[in-house]
Amino acid sequence: MPKFVIEREIPGAGKLSEQELNAISQKSCSVLRELGPQVQWLHSYVTADKIYCVYIAPDEEQVREHARLGGFPANSVARVVTTIDPTTAE
Repeated sequence: MPKFVIEREIPGAGKLSEQELNAISQKSCSVLRELGPQVQWLHSYVTADKIYCVYIAPDEEQVREHARLGGFPANSVARVVTTIDPTTAE
């Protein structure tokens, strides 16, 4: 199944409280249950003004549908081609 990185522009994201992040996470999980098991949220990285999310989904359309149903921005959706890490240099 393809993996996607979603860039969400959310001004002040890095200042969101634990409760706010919890509410966002709960909403995301609720939408994922509606969409079924073909769309999966792996994890997200929160920065000062953006959240970068990693999802597994059949296609970009499903990722964008999750964002639409959840009321989340999806400013950029990119399909992951491959991954590299320090072991790639060996």
